[in-house]
Amino acid sequence: MDTIAGLFSFITTPVSWIIVQFHSLYGAVFGPDSGWAWGLSIVSLVVLIRICLIPLFVKQIKATRGMQALQPKMKAIQERYKNDKQRQSEEMMKLYKETGTNPLSSCLPILAQSPFFFALYHVLANIADGKTIGVLNQQLVDSAREAKIFGAPIAAKFMDSSEKVAALGASLTDVRIVTAVMIVLMSLSQFYTQRQLMQKNVDLSVKTPFMQQQKMLMYIFPVIFAVMGINFPVGVLVYWLTTNVWTMGQQMYVINQNPTPGSKAQDQYLTRLLKHASSHGEVKGRGKKKVVAVIVAKGPDRNDIERKFITSLSKQGLAAQADGSVIKSSEATADSDAASGGVAKRQQPKRQTKSQRQTPSKPSPKK
Repeated sequence: MDTIAGLFSFITTPVSWIIVQFHSLYGAVFGPDSGWAWGLSIVSLVVLIRICLIPLFVKQIKATRGMQALQPKMKAIQERYKNDKQRQSEEMMKLYKETGTNPLSSCLPILAQSPFFFALYHVLANIADGKTIGVLNQQLVDSAREAKIFGAPIAAKFMDSSEKVAALGASLTDVRIVTAVMIVLMSLSQFYTQRQLMQKNVDLSVKTPFMQQQKMLMYIFPVIFAVMGINFPVGVLVYWLTTNVWTMGQQMYVINQNPTPGSKAQDQYLTRLLKHASSHGEVKGRGKKKVVAVIVAKGPDRNDIERKFITSLSKQGLAAQADGSVIKSSEATADSDAASGGVAKRQQPKRQTKSQRQTPSKPSPKK
């Protein structure tokens, strides 16, 4: 881990500078040597990084949606060329190029965070050894070494020896309890985030190997983080736990406000939207109107959940419009008549049965 962190040493100066700026702010409130001051500085570093990564997160969402939309075509390619792996790969790449989809786009936020993560690890490793790094002078390094979170120094690790922990002014028991709890919370938050995605925001109508792969990752990633976590300093655990909580909240917002078509989350969202439209007789909010407009524009290509939504609106006496608004069905009929110039449609004569056509009509009596 130290070798990998060393590769990102070029970014340790800006990372250490950001931490120092936040520390000067929190230090004025909690005291410069307080664990709260240093811990909140790391939390603020995460928040700042994640705010800057929001455009990448949006790109990740679009890439994930694009991959989900391609699942039926990908499955067809796999079945067609199941005995020719090279041709299968060529057809997959061709499909990605035609649709402008990049499978790696879903990993962008994690990849973009990696330099900051390893830079922070490098900074904390130097603090543990009492060495200056970046803009952290000896006074700040000594202050950070004394800072503790629930009795555990921010530079201490679960696997540290009792001598090394004692040099940081703490007990091995405190360090292992705090790090163990944080590792468990870090793994659980990772598992819950992936489970929330799989259970609520995946199109359940499409069963593909991609979904099985995601399900496997739901169990593998938490185990990987748990194993790696024993070698992370407390400060890095604070960093990773904070970013997991941010991801969980960010994903929860997306699932509730912009769910994947065909998913359980979309069913729940449209149920809430139907209740809202029924109560108010209209759809309020630009985001909600945009959702309705997209469903209307799909026409016959709507999925079962979207068709149920349109049908339920009709049963409530409402009709969805192309601009995303919802009006009463009678108003929609009147608008249709007005658009046709207000001319009543000529009624077709009632069709007669065969027996009625064969029976001669009686002449009207003369006066």
